[in-house]
Amino acid sequence: MKKISLLLLILLIIDQLSKYYIKTNFQLFESREIFGWFKLTFVENLGMAYGISYGEENGKSILTIVRLIMICFIGVWIYNSVKKNASNYFLIPITLIFAGAVGNLVDSIFYGVCFDKGTTFNSHYYEGLASLNFNGYSTLLQGAVVDMLEFPLFSFVFPDWFPYLKGTKFDFFKYIFNLADSYISIGVFFLIVFNKKAFSK
Repeated sequence: MKKISLLLLILLIIDQLSKYYIKTNFQLFESREIFGWFKLTFVENLGMAYGISYGEENGKSILTIVRLIMICFIGVWIYNSVKKNASNYFLIPITLIFAGAVGNLVDSIFYGVCFDKGTTFNSHYYEGLASLNFNGYSTLLQGAVVDMLEFPLFSFVFPDWFPYLKGTKFDFFKYIFNLADSYISIGVFFLIVFNKKAFSK
């Protein structure tokens, strides 16, 4: 259990440090190119994956509470699995998923009261850099999740002969995400690839 707890702690610290750095050193929507195929672009997400949201403040509160319940369930699952000497093919990916879920939940629960600037349903833009001074830009359960990783691997414009989409620019991969999202994706990927070893017991 100590090794799993240490892995979880390291993942959470890296995730939160990356979000703190971006939020306090980038202005909202600011983008800096690191390589031609990789950018740091600061956006904030009030909803679920891909920015989907429903019900605004009430919907977000319900979503955050549901996420908290699910995270508690996964936490108990991990604890019981460790006690039963589950395979590392299961424990490491599920810990990645757990760390990613907790990392984004921290944003949703606490960022609204910890930082002085952030995205809300009434204001999708603000100027200047945010500070961690506990002045708050919203309330508990209403914080915006910080995203920053952008991989514009390639782009092209559909030719004029292409039906319906002619002249339209296509970007791959256009979604912006964070390390916590990466943890979840990697964890799910390994559970699928190594499912027989992960669930052998």
